[in-house]
Amino acid sequence: MSAYAPNRNAGGANYYRGHAAPQPPVQRSATTIIDGYERWYTETVPNNRMTLSLRSGIHQEVSWALDRLCRLCHNEQFLLRTIPGLIDALFEWPEWYVNEGYRELAEIQSLFSPSPELDVKRRHALESLFVLRNAALHETNTQELLYHPHSIALIFNALDKLNHDLDEHAEFLLNIVEFFHSISPRYILAPNLVQTTWNPIPPLAHIAGSSSNRSLILAALATLTVILSNPPNTSQLSPNSPALTATLRYLPLFIDQPLVDACLNYLYTHLSHPIMAKTFLLHPEMPSVVRLLVSLILHEQVEETAIIDITGLVHTTPAVAQPIREHELTDEERDGLLIQAEPQRCFNWMKLMFVAKPDGELTQVDFWNLYKDAFFPYSNEHPLLVASDVIKNVSIVFPSAQAMVLQGDVQKFIVRGVDRRREPVATERFKCLWNKSMCAAPAFTDPGHLFDHILDHIAATDESECPCLWSSCTQPSLPKAALRPHILTHISSPQPLPKHPSQSDTITLPSANSPYPINDPTSRPPPPSRSTIISFKQPTVDPPSTSLTALLCIRILFRASFTSSEAAPRADGDHFGFPGLVEGADEQEVESRDEMSMDKEREGEIRGRKAFVGARYLMEGVRIRDESLMGWITEMVDAGIFGAH
Repeated sequence: MSAYAPNRNAGGANYYRGHAAPQPPVQRSATTIIDGYERWYTETVPNNRMTLSLRSGIHQEVSWALDRLCRLCHNEQFLLRTIPGLIDALFEWPEWYVNEGYRELAEIQSLFSPSPELDVKRRHALESLFVLRNAALHETNTQELLYHPHSIALIFNALDKLNHDLDEHAEFLLNIVEFFHSISPRYILAPNLVQTTWNPIPPLAHIAGSSSNRSLILAALATLTVILSNPPNTSQLSPNSPALTATLRYLPLFIDQPLVDACLNYLYTHLSHPIMAKTFLLHPEMPSVVRLLVSLILHEQVEETAIIDITGLVHTTPAVAQPIREHELTDEERDGLLIQAEPQRCFNWMKLMFVAKPDGELTQVDFWNLYKDAFFPYSNEHPLLVASDVIKNVSIVFPSAQAMVLQGDVQKFIVRGVDRRREPVATERFKCLWNKSMCAAPAFTDPGHLFDHILDHIAATDESECPCLWSSCTQPSLPKAALRPHILTHISSPQPLPKHPSQSDTITLPSANSPYPINDPTSRPPPPSRSTIISFKQPTVDPPSTSLTALLCIRILFRASFTSSEAAPRADGDHFGFPGLVEGADEQEVESRDEMSMDKEREGEIRGRKAFVGARYLMEGVRIRDESLMGWITEMVDAGIFGAH
């Protein structure tokens, strides 16, 4: 039925008494407010069309009103107090269902399906409760509904009378529990309330512990968490609550994030009470819960691998050292210099024998002796320069070099800025070392020619037996036939030995000036690592709320296990994070603490410490960006290490 053309026969002629009848709808313009905000049925008067329709008893009119209210209710502008009588009208159908409607449905459904009229009434009850639930989400409406005389009575009767195992009651109970959840933050239970129909904790805990409806379980746990978080209601906490059993049963379902979140919130509320935390240490599943909470944090941990290169300066040298010797004049170079006149001969000789080197240094005596040794044998035909002239010529050939005198206990005459020219020496792998390395034959090009040459040495011996004369070999005398295969052990392979792909062509030196090769390789100081890379895992984001709640639960159990009540810190600004003893605890808390014997408390602490020792290796894998929270983990890991010893 259109919102703009209601049934005018509903309620008869008296329906619009004192209330102007609605005018026919006009053509909508661009600024016309859409349906759901029409002033003519939301006027704040006692004979408001909405309220009159709900109380008319005519199903068509009730359906029209509830249809509009379902659109209006979830809006901050919808205020129940602005429509007089609306709250009482909305409670009529849910109260009918709780008091008698559910019995009629049960009697009929045992044999037949419900009649259309009964089904319509049930729908009215569900829609009315739906409106109340949505309206209660807003602060202003919450105040109105909390202190309304019908609210608590409806909730308690529904929890007491309706069976949550029946599917036909599931939707109604879900709306009831969520409606109660909206007003429960300010609801305070009577002290020392016994298990009566006016105590909502037992039925809610029963729903959470035995229901197979996930939505009902979530709603029941959330409502219990809100109620029991209120300090005056903590007396209703019980270590044997079915809700606690359900929480421990559903907590491993990490894939169901909303359910795990509801379980963690309830567990945190339960453990936040010091006596419940101490009692939970005696729970048979406590060690598994500690490991499970740590596993949840690890499951939600988002990490990346961080790499830091701390490699210092590395000095290397070729693995196969190539011999280097100081340059000596060849016959061709000497002949070319002898035909030159001084001082040009001295200049060219220096260019052949020396190179410029900023930190190079030679004594003036060594410099003069090199010159004299090179040309003295020919001094009769080619006169030599005097020593002072030779030394002076260094600055002409090498402008950066100069002769100087170092003062000290003994004066030292040097030439700084030059050094001897050095050149690599070809590796003589196939050099004959017979006659104890005294063989004058030049190096051969391959091992075959070298072997033939050594056989000539052996053949030149007249004795039938002779010792091995290769370098420093100590092999005693052998027959010539046996000596020949022995010689092969001294001849290098024509190809170098293959290296492993990971083997480098260079050797790391301990320092820049470390000599290589050395006579005793085992005495070489250990060199630094060529590549020193530190890789470690680090968190990339802060942990989600579920991980933080799990960490708080772990922290409570840790403090309950490792700190007795007498030594526990007092709750103040310097001791953020549970647990902490509240100064001036009420009498009920003191009585509860006395009920728990000291022996039981010590037993719980021992079991708690063993649980944290068992979970220590899991905790070592937890990484949190926040330093304070990570300090909690470190403290618990350290306590687990000491507890293990």
